[in-house]
Amino acid sequence: MQPKTHQNAPLDERIAGALVGAAVGDALGGPVEGYSPEQILERHGGRVHGVVGPWHGDDWRTARPLAPYHKGDGHVTDDTLMTHALVRVYARVRDHLDAYAIADHLVPDLMTEPRWIPELESEALPLQRIFLAEKWLVTRIHYGHADPREAGTGNIVNCGAAMYMAPVGLINAADPRAAYAEALDIAGAHQSSYGREAAGVLAAAVAAACTPGATPDSVVSACLALAKDGTRAAIERVCEEAARHTDFESALRPLREAVTPYDTVGPDYRAPSLGARRPSRLHAIEELPVALGMLLVARGDYRHAVLGAVNYGRDCDSIATMAGAVAGALGSPVPEEWAKTVAEASRLDLWEPAATLTAVTREIFDRDVARRRTHEQAFASLGGPACSG
Repeated sequence: MQPKTHQNAPLDERIAGALVGAAVGDALGGPVEGYSPEQILERHGGRVHGVVGPWHGDDWRTARPLAPYHKGDGHVTDDTLMTHALVRVYARVRDHLDAYAIADHLVPDLMTEPRWIPELESEALPLQRIFLAEKWLVTRIHYGHADPREAGTGNIVNCGAAMYMAPVGLINAADPRAAYAEALDIAGAHQSSYGREAAGVLAAAVAAACTPGATPDSVVSACLALAKDGTRAAIERVCEEAARHTDFESALRPLREAVTPYDTVGPDYRAPSLGARRPSRLHAIEELPVALGMLLVARGDYRHAVLGAVNYGRDCDSIATMAGAVAGALGSPVPEEWAKTVAEASRLDLWEPAATLTAVTREIFDRDVARRRTHEQAFASLGGPACSG
């Protein structure tokens, strides 16, 4: 398979590809989240190849464990709700963010601004939809008055912060080291340990994907240059295995086997092990390494990477969100029919956040240049080399 990317795509197209791509991946993965590849195969009479309905059909309102959420039919989940919320924070601050910006802007947004929630098919506060690990932000910061930089300590360690960090990578397009550092600061309000680390590495992956001429291999290399501890080991092992495959079907079981030593959840996703989601330097979230692995299997092709993530099962909405964001940032086009279906079903303008973030990204870059010039001039006055002009 040849890579299907536009390596010379301009910034606005990469940002749109990443954000729309993340949302579409999220919506495709939602209805099969929590199940195994074998269960998905049986339920759908084959692999999932696009938007599908709820796992329990018309019984989605009452069938546990997913009720009362309408997962399926093109509805985005909390991954996209949180991503769009972070874009709104950038639109307010119009500069780089830190943990205090999360406390000052993201937490009030979740608590006070009713919005259309596709899975609830009604207007509600985002706080009423997000998972308990994301509600932790409100509990610790608003009610507990914790230092935002440390508020993530004590939360379960999961992919909750990483799943919405694509905007940080886009703000720092082509600068994965800066994206990594900014995401780690932001994620300190939400996560700790390898959950926080994954947020930094996912942002770095998106930033690296925006680099002209980037490839899936160069994205993974950028991630490995920054990742620490179990996260680095898991990415390396999964991507080594992914390089042996050119089709997601053959990769499903091997990628799961490759990530298993680093995953704390265990074989039954809905019945986590006793050691699940506890801080560790030896472990990693499952979602990020598998997303990068599927990107390699697909040679950067959006459709193939996202379908591989979806059919992998387990936390596949978040895996597909991450794979979709990176593939979109690489310039691989998001299928128009998928994007149109998801936008209409979710009653969301998937392109408006991208236009907003593009404008903010350019503003922040101009600010960065001015700050860098000021620093260069000051350093030259101290006897350093003269400014380059």
